[in-house]
Amino acid sequence: MLRRGLLTLSMLGGLTACVAPPQTVYVQQAAPVRAACDTSFRVVNASSGTVERLYFSHSSLGGWGNDQLGTSVLPPGRSAGYRAANAGNYDFRVVWSNGRASELRSVNICAASTITVTNSGLRAS
Repeated sequence: MLRRGLLTLSMLGGLTACVAPPQTVYVQQAAPVRAACDTSFRVVNASSGTVERLYFSHSSLGGWGNDQLGTSVLPPGRSAGYRAANAGNYDFRVVWSNGRASELRSVNICAASTITVTNSGLRAS
């Protein structure tokens, strides 16, 4: 009958002298892994008017999609947080309560974390 199990050095008796001493192994480090894109961002209303509608979509889509504020509004001095579905360039559009609109196109969502609404339009930082 064959028994299977672990064989320890003490079981080898005099064969322990045949075991090679540990060696130092040098491993070349790979290039640092680039951190994944953080697609979260804030929209800050630094304008004097209330933003009634907010749209953003990937620049490749060519359409605005749904209003991201829904039944809410973004009063002056307030902000809201969002997360884009994918990395890449995004287009933004806001519509104030007076009907005036402003757009900002091709914002790299991996580089910009804040979209600021001002009286003169939108800016990314």
